[in-house]
Amino acid sequence: MAKRSQTTELGCIACEELSEVGAGKEGWLVDDPNLLCALDTHALALANRFLILVLGWTDSDGHRTKILPDLSPIEAEHITAIEWLVFDEIRVVVAGTSCGYLLIYSLGGHLIHKQLIYPGRILKIRVRGTKRDLTQDASSEEVCVVLPGVVARCDGSDVQSILHRWFQETHTQFWDRKPKKGDLEAPETPYGRLPYQLWNVSKYGSCADAAITGTMPPPLMELQSSQRYYCAVTIGEDAVISAFRLSEDKSSSLVGAILSKVMPATFSTIASFSKLIWRSEQTSPRKLDVKPQPFARASPLTCLKDHPRKGEKLTLSPSGTLAAITDSLGRILLLDTQALVVVRLWKGYRDACCLFMEMLVNRDTTAPSSSYYEPVKSDYCLCLAIHAPRKGIIEIWQMRTGPRLRIIQCVKGAKILQPTYRFGSSRISPGSSRTPPYVPLEVFLLNGDSGQISVLNRNP
Repeated sequence: MAKRSQTTELGCIACEELSEVGAGKEGWLVDDPNLLCALDTHALALANRFLILVLGWTDSDGHRTKILPDLSPIEAEHITAIEWLVFDEIRVVVAGTSCGYLLIYSLGGHLIHKQLIYPGRILKIRVRGTKRDLTQDASSEEVCVVLPGVVARCDGSDVQSILHRWFQETHTQFWDRKPKKGDLEAPETPYGRLPYQLWNVSKYGSCADAAITGTMPPPLMELQSSQRYYCAVTIGEDAVISAFRLSEDKSSSLVGAILSKVMPATFSTIASFSKLIWRSEQTSPRKLDVKPQPFARASPLTCLKDHPRKGEKLTLSPSGTLAAITDSLGRILLLDTQALVVVRLWKGYRDACCLFMEMLVNRDTTAPSSSYYEPVKSDYCLCLAIHAPRKGIIEIWQMRTGPRLRIIQCVKGAKILQPTYRFGSSRISPGSSRTPPYVPLEVFLLNGDSGQISVLNRNP
């Protein structure tokens, strides 16, 4: 009996353009810390400081686009994060820079949106969505931007609004119309500014990564509050793991709320009096600088300090209830983000990378094999794929406390990737009489030497 294949080849990204991001050298995909990767269902985005390369890896989508962002040479600005934004027929690439700017580009390489989030290096851009369930009264979609000690959240509907305005404007024009000089010199936010919320999460030190795991109940003294609260988990050097309750309210307490009403009136009186004395200062108006958005309230919940251990990478499960965290001592911690308790620990996995996936382990094997059967969500079980590059293997473990289901051998210089969340995938189209087939969470393997992209098979 032939041995069952553990991966399925899907496409290849090998092309001459890859040499511009370092391809051709041994270990180019994993050894360069400045090389960033983001996977879509049909394309791969690669970024290397000053260049973004978009490559289609299927026969139906073989386009190649090279994007050269307009970065500040004075600030030595460069690309530090990259991700996809996908909604229905709209597919764009979003990049973060070392100066805190968010850049959104079309697949044609045109700048759609540019906005400062916060002065600093953008470490990570996360695109997530949670479906409606017993604990959530509505589905939620968001884009989370992580900087050292700072977390920003953009609502998915606001992102979609900007993309829809851009899509409608560009597709109502003639296809053969070339951009005019005036179009290229348009403002950086022609489709409106992207609203977002900002929190300072540096109480336990600057973070190396962070994620908003979902909503959480309000504090006991604010049970009647109508505002929404989020839970954020951060990892870093000073604290391996720390957690915060994020509030939409910018005031810190009841006293702060009173002061926010009293102090403006006091300062207004002082300002009026000072104008009578120093009138000369009003004769030299100057242009105001764009100031960072004020922080909303972030209340610390807990932290884990274990020197010299340092948190390195953080991966969230689809629901946000579990997080896999790798540290500098070669350990992997599985964190329950609701109870804020480590529920599992693996040792001996230095430089590991983790991604959650779903496998067919709950399917009833007594069903007739001759009849066509389309797996449903209950047939799948959440698993964790652990890529251990020093061992040259990928292990798949059943969550939360299940066994190891599979060991996959992989070549040196390979990397595991996962397609970004697609906006709208948590909703059912109105008027649809049939539930769409369930799309499980998959993990892909990119071979840096050959450029081959494969998917890990779902059957254990």
